[in-house]
Amino acid sequence: MISLSAKKREVLGKKVKALRNEGLIPAVLYGPGADPSVLSIAKKEFDTAYRQVGESSLVSLEVDQAKTPVLIRGVQRHPLSGDPIHVDFYQPRLDEKIKIMVPLHLEGEAPAVKDFEGTLIQNMHEVEVSALPQDLPNEIIVDVSLLKALEDRILVENLQVDSKVEILAEKDWIVAQVVAAEKVEEELAKPQEEEAAAVEAVEKVEEKKEEEEEPKEG
Repeated sequence: MISLSAKKREVLGKKVKALRNEGLIPAVLYGPGADPSVLSIAKKEFDTAYRQVGESSLVSLEVDQAKTPVLIRGVQRHPLSGDPIHVDFYQPRLDEKIKIMVPLHLEGEAPAVKDFEGTLIQNMHEVEVSALPQDLPNEIIVDVSLLKALEDRILVENLQVDSKVEILAEKDWIVAQVVAAEKVEEELAKPQEEEAAAVEAVEKVEEKKEEEEEPKEG
């Protein structure tokens, strides 16, 4: 487990700008297993840890020599520089499963790209899983060497994870595929169309609910 050192801080509000000038990031720790506390962490150390574990694996947070397993729950970033300006640490219960999004990382070479001049498309970049905090993967590797012909697909059901991890997405969702060059734009447009359809469906349900709740005349 990656370790990260933090210190309790007294500086609050607008004064935290001084911390950032010193290479520190203001942070908070909360969760069912922790008393809420305000902290500061070294930016350089945090950046290194975040690159390795992201937001889906436990980090050992050391505060006053006490080590606590936590998840990086959220990172606020500067709109221009992209530098982290605030971090939320969440201390989960280790005996209860949690749901979290885990990134999908493509690895290897797809033969269909070279042999048939196809284009590799990654349809999903993350997937929701359920597991005990200590069993959460920081990423799921997707072996694209399985894509040997045009229209070959890797589905959610093909993802390889530990038996302690449950993938919550639909099994037939497409993770990655190789398509002919002339079909690339068509495939890339599908997620947008599906999202628009989903939004429209939600709006219709809300409209129907509002109509049912309206008082009837007479």
